[in-house]
Amino acid sequence: MIELVNLNKTFKTSQGEVSAVRDVNLTIDDGEVFGIIGFSGAGKSTLVRCINLLERPTSGEVVINGVDLTKLNRKQLRGARKKIGMIFQQFNLLAQRTVEANVRYPLDIAGVKRSQAEARVAELLKLVDLEDKAKAYPSQLSGGQKQRVAIARALASDPEIILCDEATSALDPITTRSILALLKELNEKLGVTIVVITHEMRVVEQICNRVAVMSGGEIKEVGSVHDVFLNPQSETAKRLIEPSSGDGLQIAENTLRLAFTGDESGAPVISDMTVKCNTMVNILSANTENIGGKAFGQMLIELPADAAEQKRITDYLDARGIHYEVGAQQGEPQQGADASRDAQPEPRSGFEENLTDLAEDVRKEGGR
Repeated sequence: MIELVNLNKTFKTSQGEVSAVRDVNLTIDDGEVFGIIGFSGAGKSTLVRCINLLERPTSGEVVINGVDLTKLNRKQLRGARKKIGMIFQQFNLLAQRTVEANVRYPLDIAGVKRSQAEARVAELLKLVDLEDKAKAYPSQLSGGQKQRVAIARALASDPEIILCDEATSALDPITTRSILALLKELNEKLGVTIVVITHEMRVVEQICNRVAVMSGGEIKEVGSVHDVFLNPQSETAKRLIEPSSGDGLQIAENTLRLAFTGDESGAPVISDMTVKCNTMVNILSANTENIGGKAFGQMLIELPADAAEQKRITDYLDARGIHYEVGAQQGEPQQGADASRDAQPEPRSGFEENLTDLAEDVRKEGGR
């Protein structure tokens, strides 16, 4: 279990202090696929780096399986990190090493015997469906294949937790779906806890059990993906979930966001409503998503100006039991850590730091 208790992270810059993470309290259960979603600069990447202390919190606790990592010395922290894998947006593969050598590298640094390491690499490459690419170099791989190598490398030390920091942002939609399907499969097969950092709702919808919505360095809401999709509480969640309304389209105040679940996603709601209510509505946008194997739909409609017609429509929706929100808006402007993103120092990937720590640990203990 991962427990973040009153977690804060403040950066000191030439423009002053920037509060990237503010008083975060969060619990992630064992074996869960947990999403942390927000717009650029929300503080989500800083937060996930606090979980393995690549960014040391200014204050607060990071408790993993009952152990507060902030209380550990360097050697103890290196041991704890061996059970926390991390996957990065830019893959961080070593260009001069083959696929199998990239996957084996953490094992080499940790002093694992070559025969054992090679057996583990073969097992991992089979797991991520890259057996035929063992001798290839990163330059010979597609983006999706590179990320599969990165996933195999993250699994090399048999971690209990995998942190994914925008792991699919550099990939096309089809490859993104395949990588997310792989992560979900690994979660189910290995029972590994996965924390996914993303700005895309479709990523959360595809693989996550629960999600935390983050803005301005703060957690705005936490809930199951189903509940957040149907009834978003924060303006940030609404902006992330609302179907795209097209560039430059100003959404009026007299709008409704309809959310459909199960069989209702395919039901002729709008046509039936216009006939029974004897009024017309303007469909601004609509889409359907697959959440946990079920179809969920949402639609943004503009209501007629007449109050009586609006009342007939809402009465109809109430009678049908269809969830809706009145007055859907574009949402709040970004602020806090969002607006101060450029003032924050660019975080290191953490991959090199982990390897350096492992190497130091091995040298001190007489490993190779």
